[in-house]
Amino acid sequence: MIETALREKAPKILCAGIAVQDIVMRVQNFPTPGKKVSATEFIITGGGCAANAAVAVARLNGRAAFAGPLGGSNDATSNRILDELAKEGVDCSGVARVDGGTASVSLILLDATGEKSIATRRGVNLGNVLPADAATLVADANAVLVDNRFPEFVTAVCRAAQARKIPIVIDLDLATKPDAALLKLGSHVISSAEALHGTTGLADHGDSLRLLARHLPAFLAVTDGPNGVYWLDDGVLKHVPAFKVEAVDSLGAGDAFHGAFTLALAEGRSLLEAMRFASATAALKCTHFGGAAGAPYRAEVAQLLKTAD
Repeated sequence: MIETALREKAPKILCAGIAVQDIVMRVQNFPTPGKKVSATEFIITGGGCAANAAVAVARLNGRAAFAGPLGGSNDATSNRILDELAKEGVDCSGVARVDGGTASVSLILLDATGEKSIATRRGVNLGNVLPADAATLVADANAVLVDNRFPEFVTAVCRAAQARKIPIVIDLDLATKPDAALLKLGSHVISSAEALHGTTGLADHGDSLRLLARHLPAFLAVTDGPNGVYWLDDGVLKHVPAFKVEAVDSLGAGDAFHGAFTLALAEGRSLLEAMRFASATAALKCTHFGGAAGAPYRAEVAQLLKTAD
């Protein structure tokens, strides 16, 4: 009863963008062409940047909602994705079901170090879909988190959020142009290292973020796995180190970071506090097998932050 009451008062985070189904196997080493390897663990679970982030928010005791395009009611993959999100307590009322559409599916191999190899069958007929009513989607949200996999859909969400003057966190997961219209809508833009360097054409974190800063007025940061998080403070590159853990599965760690960061912002934490909270969440995710299914709960994150202080 107490936990339910606390959840009802918690900030609501709308996560908009992509949801996929992940088929994950653990192997000792990745197979070479023409060879077979044995898997020691196996799971079919939800995936996708925004959907993974929504699961992370829910497990951190935030109120999580997911919005994005998925296949119609006869697409078994989309149905499974929504069922799993519902079990996590994620509100999926903002999902746009597309008749004749199919959700994406990824086959993921994880080796003994936690590194991943991914093959994806892209969804069908899900591009160029718009939310039915973006203003209603954000009406009771305290913050919005979007990835850039479905730019038309999430741009509408961001514009509605901008009208309400709430934080808009953009997960720059897919390389784009430094002056992309979607990025200009973000109050906070946090990129993966791969997407950042693909966007800027530069190899250095600081140089890349400074190039983005010429085009974007947002808070800018980049996540770099075990190397931690780097961000710009008045043009100066600063760093939050990663928490030291024994990583077994990095899949979904960046998504967990984004979800935790956005929730922390909505809770009124400082940028530094939000990054440490998000870093602890991402680190703990890496200690659990199963992609988003391995996202940590609030008590675990609190304990890691307490012991690290």
